[in-house]
Amino acid sequence: MDFSAINWLAVVACVVASMVSGFVWYHPKVFFSAWLKEIGKTEGEMSYRTPEAMIWVLTVLSAFVQATATGFMLSVMGSNTLGAGALAGFMIWLGFVAPTNLVNKLFAGHSLKVWAIEAGNHLVNLLLFGAILAAWQ
Repeated sequence: MDFSAINWLAVVACVVASMVSGFVWYHPKVFFSAWLKEIGKTEGEMSYRTPEAMIWVLTVLSAFVQATATGFMLSVMGSNTLGAGALAGFMIWLGFVAPTNLVNKLFAGHSLKVWAIEAGNHLVNLLLFGAILAAWQ
């Protein structure tokens, strides 16, 4: 692995983009209420629970790892345009994230709607990661 092929500023931009997209995606006026209902929780059950610092640390770390891995994949694939990067992000999502997440949701007893909401957020992130990393080389 050639770490010099990674634009670390672009990786940081991807992490920020992931946090922003997650905030919008899981906003109560977007998908949070539907997701909450589908997982069998109420806002009352969630409102008292402030996320622990470790949840945020691991969330940021996960976005960092995903962005770095996406950067490596783009380097190997030779994707160096916004469109090629977004397509690579889509293929990473389609080939690895969507099916894995689907199996996890099915065995956890969650609905396809839960899968669609959660996998949709991952799709948006990987499209953004691919586009940002490929265009910003």
